[in-house]
Parts: sequence; C-alpha cells; structure tokens
Amino acid sequence: MGNASSMLTQYDIEEVQEHCGYLFSQQEIVSLYERFCQLDRSAKGFVSEDEFLSIPEFSTNPLSQRLLRMVDGLNFKEFVSFLSTFSAKASLQQKIELIFKVYDIDGKGKVTFKDLVEVLRDLTGSSMSEQQREQVLTKVLEEAGYAKDCTLSLEDFVTIIDHPGLKMEVEVPID
Repeated sequence: MGNASSMLTQYDIEEVQEHCGYLFSQQEIVSLYERFCQLDRSAKGFVSEDEFLSIPEFSTNPLSQRLLRMVDGLNFKEFVSFLSTFSAKASLQQKIELIFKVYDIDGKGKVTFKDLVEVLRDLTGSSMSEQQREQVLTKVLEEAGYAKDCTLSLEDFVTIIDHPGLKMEVEVPID
C-alpha cells in the first residue's frame, strides 16, 4: 500500500477497515482509495496541504486552516481514519474528539476561552462582533458550570457538548 499508484490488495483493505474501526465497507474503502489517488497528484503516497485545498468543500470551509493542521501529509490509512469520524457509524465520542482537536489550536490537549473565540470568529466572520462572540461563549460556559477563565480538557469539552439535544450528523460522500 506504500505507493499511491499501486493497487489495493484484499489484505490492505481489511487492514484499513480494522484501523478505522470497520466504519467503512470494503467497497467504500476502494472508493476512498480511488479518491485518495486522485488527490495525490504526484503519487507520493500522501496528500499535501495544497492537494487537500483542491477539494472545493474543504477549501471553502471556514475551519479549513485548522483542519489542514490535522490532515496535511496523511497516508491512505490515516486519510481513511480521519474521514471515519464523519461516518454516520462513528460514535458521538469520536466526533467530539475531532471537534476538540479543531478547538485545541496549539495541540496541547487543552482549550482556552481564547481558542473558543478564535474558532467562533472563523465560523461567524463579520456576522458577529467580538463582544457578541465573547458574550455567547461566556453564557455557554456558565450554563455548563465553567468560568470564562477556565481551561477545558477533553473531558470538560465532552461535558459541555455531550447532551441529549445535540445532534451531530456530518457525512462525507464517498462516490
């Protein structure tokens, strides 16, 4: 499975399936491999930042720069593992962990109020003022029992996000 131009073997498919927790069928893995090979234009076995930005849905995403930090240089197995988070079969915990990584700007396993404001700024652009962003986030944190000056761990983040009314369904088209 080293060179992106080589063919996937049954063993490779099963290995990738196991690596991503069987969230994709074998046919879906093959389809994802074809897409990966299209993205890996230089056939080096991984997808670069520029190649990811060639995906219109990715390049227009307000969080694309944050996501690039997680996907730049992924080989095929890592590529499928990353995409598995967007599968309808992925658990809420897996989805929350990905969102946490988006908010964890410095990658140190903690999210600060400043991190939250920066991501909300990316998402809202000029539709909200800085003051409105801070008010919204302060209220969300207070309702969850946290102060504005706290530092959130993944567990704290789960506590805030993981409630029965939240529905997180994002899917990546495979074909």
